[in-house]
Amino acid sequence: MRSARFVLCALLITGAAVLSPTTASSTSSAPSAPRSAFALSSTAFANGGVIPKVHECTSGGGSDPAKRNESPPLAWSGAPGGAKSYAIVMRDLDNANLIHWVIYDIPPSTTSLPQNVDHTYQPSTPAGARQVYYRGSASLYGYQGPCSPSTVNTYEFVVHALNRASLTNLNSSSSTQTAARTIAAATIGSARITGES
Repeated sequence: MRSARFVLCALLITGAAVLSPTTASSTSSAPSAPRSAFALSSTAFANGGVIPKVHECTSGGGSDPAKRNESPPLAWSGAPGGAKSYAIVMRDLDNANLIHWVIYDIPPSTTSLPQNVDHTYQPSTPAGARQVYYRGSASLYGYQGPCSPSTVNTYEFVVHALNRASLTNLNSSSSTQTAARTIAAATIGSARITGES
């Protein structure tokens, strides 16, 4: 009986010695935590919610002083690791996807835009970014807010992570359509939110 116990103990020790390297290697190769999804948000409105009047255009025929044509604050997270810059494109989905805003060459270290980005080709914030000239209900660089006084339209904001640090083929006279096509060609990932106005 004693010899049987000895043989059993010897087998268990040998088995443990053989299995331990396998156990150690499987522990060291455990998968890392999954990366969070690329997401865009705004503190001004929830996804699918109502865009506040301060972000509506000033050229829609009304005289409401609350309409100040200020771009909404935007923030993003979980972008692809290879992002070399960002761009944002805003469209009116209920008006033939009319482009209301294009801002690009946003530095890769930037993860948000403040409210009311300057209406200039090269805004002060974020430094290095450029905006496309909007030709339509207004003529200005940068953001043109919702302009649908008689209907409620859906506006889409999309942040694009790009594989280029600068879209050097665009300039101060580039159209919104040309800019949107250039951005789409360089996109390695995107995130979106919508708002109603």
